[in-house]
Amino acid sequence: MPLEIERKFLVFGDAWKEQSEDAVYLRQGYLNIEKQCSVRVRTDGHSGWLNIKGVTIGAQRREFEYEIPVKEAEELLQYFSTGPLIEKRRYFVRSGRHIWEIDVFEGENKGLVVAEIELEDPDEDFERPNWLGAEVTHDARYYNTHLARKPYLSWDLSPE
Repeated sequence: MPLEIERKFLVFGDAWKEQSEDAVYLRQGYLNIEKQCSVRVRTDGHSGWLNIKGVTIGAQRREFEYEIPVKEAEELLQYFSTGPLIEKRRYFVRSGRHIWEIDVFEGENKGLVVAEIELEDPDEDFERPNWLGAEVTHDARYYNTHLARKPYLSWDLSPE
């Protein structure tokens, strides 16, 4: 069974942009967000994917992903997606032997920038770029499933 090992961090500043490759515009929505798994549809305008992922909070989750026709992916997003769509531009930045995915959110999650790194082991060492902020791997608020239900722009970010 496929296992995703991914850690998630906030990003500060724009220094990462100097190292990034071209962005991919992604739209995704959730057909199901339950205790056992989430079912997501994603498109980049050229391809579509159906993704089933365990909702365990943390660095390791079971994940299955299948390519589907983009027209069908768009129809699934239009007719069956719950909550607002997640819209983001994904950039890729190489650092050491890893490639970071930097997601710059748009729409109802505008202002949020998150970096993700996929690892072979949850405790694997990796180079930490100077633009890397706090780790949010174990903070469910930063998961796309949560952002689809409670978008970033609706968060109370005022200091206490």
